[in-house]
Amino acid sequence: MRAGGFPEEQVRARALGGAAEAFPPVESYGHEVFGQPVTGTAGDALDAARLVPPVFMPLRLEKLIDLGREPLQSDVDLTTAVGGFTSALPVFLSAFGSTRIGSSEVSVAASRQAGALGIPMVIGENVVPVTGYHRDPGSTTGMLARVRAYLDEAGPSLGGVVVQQSTEDADAEVWNLVYSDPSAEPLLASGRLGFELKVGQGAKPGLGGLTVLDRTTAARVSEQFALDDLWSSGPGVLRSGSPGTFTDEILRQQIRFMRNNFPRARIWVKLHPGRDVALAAACAWAAGADAVTVDGAEGGTGWAPRAFLDHVGLPLAECLRRIGSPTGCLLTTGRMWEGGRAVKALALGATAVGLGRAALTAVDADPDHGLRRLVECLAYELRLLISAVGKYSPAALGSEDVWFPGSTGAADAADRHRESLT
Repeated sequence: MRAGGFPEEQVRARALGGAAEAFPPVESYGHEVFGQPVTGTAGDALDAARLVPPVFMPLRLEKLIDLGREPLQSDVDLTTAVGGFTSALPVFLSAFGSTRIGSSEVSVAASRQAGALGIPMVIGENVVPVTGYHRDPGSTTGMLARVRAYLDEAGPSLGGVVVQQSTEDADAEVWNLVYSDPSAEPLLASGRLGFELKVGQGAKPGLGGLTVLDRTTAARVSEQFALDDLWSSGPGVLRSGSPGTFTDEILRQQIRFMRNNFPRARIWVKLHPGRDVALAAACAWAAGADAVTVDGAEGGTGWAPRAFLDHVGLPLAECLRRIGSPTGCLLTTGRMWEGGRAVKALALGATAVGLGRAALTAVDADPDHGLRRLVECLAYELRLLISAVGKYSPAALGSEDVWFPGSTGAADAADRHRESLT
């Protein structure tokens, strides 16, 4: 598996080395001095931003008094409420969709490790129409294989499983299948089943799912999907899903329908990085969504046209700026793989961040432990960075902890503080 345009080698190193990869190679200690490179490696505005610890840390003083000693990074509590679930970390496993990689045994291995980590997992749209539901307990692919793999490793209270549904999934009654299946009862009984309405994704805003199917599979689903034979001499056919049509009223009614028909399930909504993302998120929260996921233009594990990858959709940093202070649980995805980018997103309003390409790459590097080691390294960095700004939970982070190049916000805050002292 390859992940072009993504720090694949760094992710693979973390999948194999764990938390030690948060530091330079230990062999260089005592032989090399370190500092910021002259040329940065920022890929977008969120990467270019910097975390800015203050000198005065009243919350650290509060923690010191509470503990009776100086606090350390190990005192940061990463347990987070994520879309109605309790998660061990402010992290969740993003949807992989029905691509060939996302529908393979790699996704089942990722599910197993996500359950062991105690983080929520999203199962992507169009999985059932393309790869099947597979009630057979011995099946190694399909929707239920992922659910079973997750439950086999999950504890009794942490995490949760969220099932996405698109237009074609609705025709297949995917949510009804899951909600009424005895295999999902342990999730329902513990309040750990959710359904996510997919409005869009970062890789191809405004489009539905796009995958390449072999000709036999394409013929089987020809009544459900649009097919384009772009490679007439090749073995594959392009399958296009419908993106669905939404207005504010349609979105509200969809969420109300979900809450009425599936009262025991948590309700999530996934938005693409559209120019009205703040309005759409506010509409979803007001209608009762437990979480809204915003997939920045940097995100996406699926097949997408080059023009969309290069030119369509708002960057995640701009989505966060437009949303501002969220009125509900905001989840973000888009090139998440290390602590710096994740903490910036959390400080700018996100409750948790999703791992997509990073998770697939980590599991490809080590099917048994790759995702676990990647997340252990991420968790270690989260504790280091959150404690560095004098705070001890992800929820305590705020926009004051982030500085963007060209911003005068920190200077303005200092002026206001000086005025308050005089």
